[in-house]
Amino acid sequence: MDLVALQNGLDNLSFAILFASMLVYWSGAAFPGIPYLQTLGTAAMTIANLCIAALLAARWIEAGYFPISNLYESLFFLTWGITTIHLVAENMSRSRLVGVVTAPVAMGISAFAALTLPSQMQLSEPLVPALKSNWLMMHVSVMMLSYATLMVGSLLAIAFLVITRGQEIELSGSSLGTRISRNHHYKLNHSTELTATASETVVNAGSELSANTNGKGTTALLELVSSTNSNSAALLSPQRLSLAETIDNISYRIIGLGFPLLTIGIIAGAVWANEAWGSYWSWDPKETWALITWLVFAAYLHARITKGWQGRKPAILAATGFFVVWICYLGVNLLGKGLHSYGWFF
Repeated sequence: MDLVALQNGLDNLSFAILFASMLVYWSGAAFPGIPYLQTLGTAAMTIANLCIAALLAARWIEAGYFPISNLYESLFFLTWGITTIHLVAENMSRSRLVGVVTAPVAMGISAFAALTLPSQMQLSEPLVPALKSNWLMMHVSVMMLSYATLMVGSLLAIAFLVITRGQEIELSGSSLGTRISRNHHYKLNHSTELTATASETVVNAGSELSANTNGKGTTALLELVSSTNSNSAALLSPQRLSLAETIDNISYRIIGLGFPLLTIGIIAGAVWANEAWGSYWSWDPKETWALITWLVFAAYLHARITKGWQGRKPAILAATGFFVVWICYLGVNLLGKGLHSYGWFF
């Protein structure tokens, strides 16, 4: 069997399936009444995940080492991680919105790896001496899985901000879930009832005022009604609030999974660095940004667990983390400096 030809076929196939899944998820979001679209999107994402797993397995057999030593391999490993975490998050939330935000990212990464990288960078090559260690699989694979997990959690936080239109909404819950409080529902319903009552009162009062003043009170009446409607428009629908509740919950759980993976990956990298270079930490750009990434998500979890932050504030922090992860993964590698100078390849 020609493993190279198989890999070329699988990477293009995975890109095509991810592109199709993105269209399915977007169509499902635009036309929620169409049946089976979410099931079809999940099936497509599962098939893409299996194709990428087969691609990595074929590459492992061909090269004889764990396939995560260059940019092409790490991009597909990252895509596999994102699709895996996507399936977990989708199963937890039962919401098609997960695929709306994760499918285009997974598709874009696979497109860059399969269609943009030069052919030379897609080939398996002998490992550089620094990578000939059993720590390669332990450190790099865990770091990549943490990146994938944190990216999915951050994407869901961005989706939360979009759903709530950036408004501050009242949520309450625990580390195992987030629920809108009954008191908040009461406030929402009570506010709506008050708004309706106020509108009726204003209209009735306006009618009497108009009759008694020959229409001179019309301007004041219109201003009051406009103000009342403006306050009412600021309220989110119960459906949107319920969806925001679910997305906030799943984002929290996914980031809560990714943070320990990131911690383990950094510790494994420090041990490997001491074995290879005689120092646990050298403050090169890759290590520094890994620490920054850790601090951003540590702040997110600290704010949620100890400070009781929920909703908009931690979502903004998680959204910031999405870009920090990308800087850590690829941005600093473009510098070509430090002990991870070969890191452009992973």
